[in-house]
Amino acid sequence: MEHITLSFPATRTVSGKSLAGVVGSGDMEVLFTAAQGDTLTVAITTSVDNSEQRWKALFARIGSLGSLPAGQMLIHDFGATPGVARIRIEQVFEEVSHA
Repeated sequence: MEHITLSFPATRTVSGKSLAGVVGSGDMEVLFTAAQGDTLTVAITTSVDNSEQRWKALFARIGSLGSLPAGQMLIHDFGATPGVARIRIEQVFEEVSHA
């Protein structure tokens, strides 16, 4: 298992917590807790070694399409495709946007 910690500039504030996916599903789980500030901190545990560049590229893409919220995100990845990862991340962002 590889552990990756990333930080990105956040340009919006939301409130609450959200969860998408299930850790035992064989794909991935994303937990997000909103916070005050200007940083999104992402802690990833993944079964895919040497994947830090893939995660950086995924968050750069999501950030270029919209604003990232301030907070902490935990990702438990068990080999999900980049498409599934993006869906799970966008699901937690959408849920806290409507809280």
